[in-house]
Amino acid sequence: MNRRTMLHSLGLTVTTTFVANNFVERCRPLFRQRKHSHAAVLRCSDYNRASPVIRDGLRLFSVPVHGKRVLLKPNLVEYSSAAPINTHPIVVAAAADALYSLGAAEVVVADGPGHVRDTMLLLDESGLRSALGSLRDVRFVDLNTDSVRRVRPRGGFTSLDELWLPEAVLSADIVISVPKIKTHHWAGVTLSLKNLFGVAPGSVYGWPKNVLHWQGISRSIAELAATVPVHFVIADGIEAMEGNGPLHGAARPLRCLVLGDDPVATDATCSRLMGIDPARVRHLRMVSSMFGNLREERIEQRGESVRALAQAFELLPAFSHLRP
Repeated sequence: MNRRTMLHSLGLTVTTTFVANNFVERCRPLFRQRKHSHAAVLRCSDYNRASPVIRDGLRLFSVPVHGKRVLLKPNLVEYSSAAPINTHPIVVAAAADALYSLGAAEVVVADGPGHVRDTMLLLDESGLRSALGSLRDVRFVDLNTDSVRRVRPRGGFTSLDELWLPEAVLSADIVISVPKIKTHHWAGVTLSLKNLFGVAPGSVYGWPKNVLHWQGISRSIAELAATVPVHFVIADGIEAMEGNGPLHGAARPLRCLVLGDDPVATDATCSRLMGIDPARVRHLRMVSSMFGNLREERIEQRGESVRALAQAFELLPAFSHLRP
């Protein structure tokens, strides 16, 4: 059975042309070819303060959302009452509400969880369904089962000659990654770029996106980052995770939100907040050679200084080399 037959048998609506590449061209990341990027570290003591902090933070940037269809991509993995695994639902809902206040035509929240197949149950368990239900005109799309289109990978970081990406992602004007700030037992850190694993549909790539893991996790992160433009980042660090992330680590209150117009620069800033040298994180080093800013002198810092809020996160022994 070839790939096209397989996808058809799964009941997916597949467009086998390369029309989806128009999305990549018209949605080129805002940070490409920039001499400088911008990141804002904003104190936020608890989730009850998230909404005004996000609104104030978005005013520091000129994100062109007016009249646009915006896709918010949270980090939705699995639920545990004992660990801060997922992007907090208050952060996601606050971001959606703020984007509508800025004139967005439509806000869609979408993810394809990699560890559970019952996404609707996870929506309930995590509290995200309830949080989104209080807003007007915000719908959730399960990227694991959404219709897909074939796209050419643009990075050359893997041996893949095609990517099958969800219609919800390809039809968005603006893609905003809304990750949880966490360490990761394979990638070192999981931030806005690792969050892109959730746009790879499980119906094509398996659970937990096995095809991408076989290519090498850092290479696959870099491939997705080069192919799927992330235009803005809102990272949840109010309660972060250290140690054996992304699932079994311990909570580490970082008490901040990090916003940025370049996912490489924003992930670099989040890494520094965790006491990690971003130049030692393999996937960040890989993509920075192609786009985005990694070095501090090319990141215009807004809000608090990194030094004021930085902490030395616990790392697994295999990642002790990530420390400066």
